[in-house]
Amino acid sequence: MILFITGGARSGKSTAAVEAARHCGRAVVFVATATADDDEMAERIARHQNQRPSEWTTVEAPCALTEAITGADPEACVVVDCLSLWIAHELMADETLSVESLDLRLDAVLTAAGGRPGPTILVSNEVGSGIVPDNLLARSFRDLLGRANQRVAAAADRAVLSVSGRLVDLGAPSERLRV
Repeated sequence: MILFITGGARSGKSTAAVEAARHCGRAVVFVATATADDDEMAERIARHQNQRPSEWTTVEAPCALTEAITGADPEACVVVDCLSLWIAHELMADETLSVESLDLRLDAVLTAAGGRPGPTILVSNEVGSGIVPDNLLARSFRDLLGRANQRVAAAADRAVLSVSGRLVDLGAPSERLRV
């Protein structure tokens, strides 16, 4: 079972993921993709760590996401926070990262997540609602993440949008608009 939680910055995505995992009745493996590259990010990471129960296992995997998911106890609930930072790390490692290359990496993540008996909660930022970035790297990131989010939402059993701490169900992947 894959639960996908997306939303803007500071919208409550991580809090929702932690709460869902806290109530799943299983051991939890938290896969963190953030790196503390400056003091502000270190404080942000510490704040997130303090939200999590101490008995949870934390795996730091800024790049080796598939391996972190497949290495977790198959029965545990896995929380990946977040796909947007994972994609940022992938793009920073290769600024010419192609859609096809990212699709292959994302396929591996989704196969790992979907093949587990335990639930997987995938968190990602929604960055497509803002202004068009003024540089190629930022536009590439926005485009790659937008495509990845669409693919994850389509593969997920449930997808929700976090807005101001409220969750909005995004409906089933098979729902189509009719006019």
